[in-house]
Amino acid sequence: MAKGIVFDIKRFAIHDGPGIRTTVFLKGCPLRCQWCHNPEGQAPRPELVVRGNRCIGCGACLAACPSSAISMDGNLTVTDRRLCTACGACVEVCYSETRELAGQEMTVDELVAEIERDQAFYDESGGGVTFSGGEPLLQPGFLLAVLKSCANRGIHSALDTCGSGEWDELDMIRKHTDLFLYDLKLMDDSRHRELTGVSNQAILENLQSLSQAGHDIRLRVPVIPGTNDDADNMGRIGAFAAALPALHRVDLLAYHDTAIDKYRRLNMNYPLDEVRSASAQRMNELAQVIRGFGLTVTIGG
Repeated sequence: MAKGIVFDIKRFAIHDGPGIRTTVFLKGCPLRCQWCHNPEGQAPRPELVVRGNRCIGCGACLAACPSSAISMDGNLTVTDRRLCTACGACVEVCYSETRELAGQEMTVDELVAEIERDQAFYDESGGGVTFSGGEPLLQPGFLLAVLKSCANRGIHSALDTCGSGEWDELDMIRKHTDLFLYDLKLMDDSRHRELTGVSNQAILENLQSLSQAGHDIRLRVPVIPGTNDDADNMGRIGAFAAALPALHRVDLLAYHDTAIDKYRRLNMNYPLDEVRSASAQRMNELAQVIRGFGLTVTIGG
């Protein structure tokens, strides 16, 4: 039976597609966007998350760690992540819940059972399940199996994707997906490489192919001040979107810095520490640029 790595399940989500939804976050992403708000979803394996301000210095984790990755610095614990294997032994004995694992292995049946718990809310609101990440396409076999199982149960499915993947895999997955929430960040390929670590060529080609096949697509554009909110980029996004055979709407999503603490808990540097959200006026100005191409634009999800 196919298994996957899930790092979060959020119930009663209202910004990840129509109606009330359950959003499932799958581990692993090929991009390294500088503004990523789910850094715990980047690596494909489970990771240790440490909320240092909760530590009571009891030392239970020190005794439990089989890799000798934990030491004491005064009354607080310090973790050497070069030695940590994310086995979870320290998490099990942490009385203060300072430590947790981001990512757990689940079977298709286990995940579908979690999704089914909220079916009454889907039926009442026209909602369903949304698969997000990370990037769900990095676990294609697991994702496909869960999508098929949801379809058999009449559960509406949405895929929140950056679109970076092999078309052969996306071609299989698209046939069992009701809605695509498709991220588009930057049109210039060199700039895209600089700020996300990968080319946008496959992303644009896959989007064109999905649209050509007539799929229900909502284009999602994160607005990162000083990074992708210039007139040239927004104009190119508008022109590209308007030329797609099928596109229902464009969502402009304002950047927020609420993920900064997540980076600290993972011992990662946050590259956009000084960036703040765009003002409501600026978001409206950018929406007008996109609307100028005859597209329906919303601010927020």
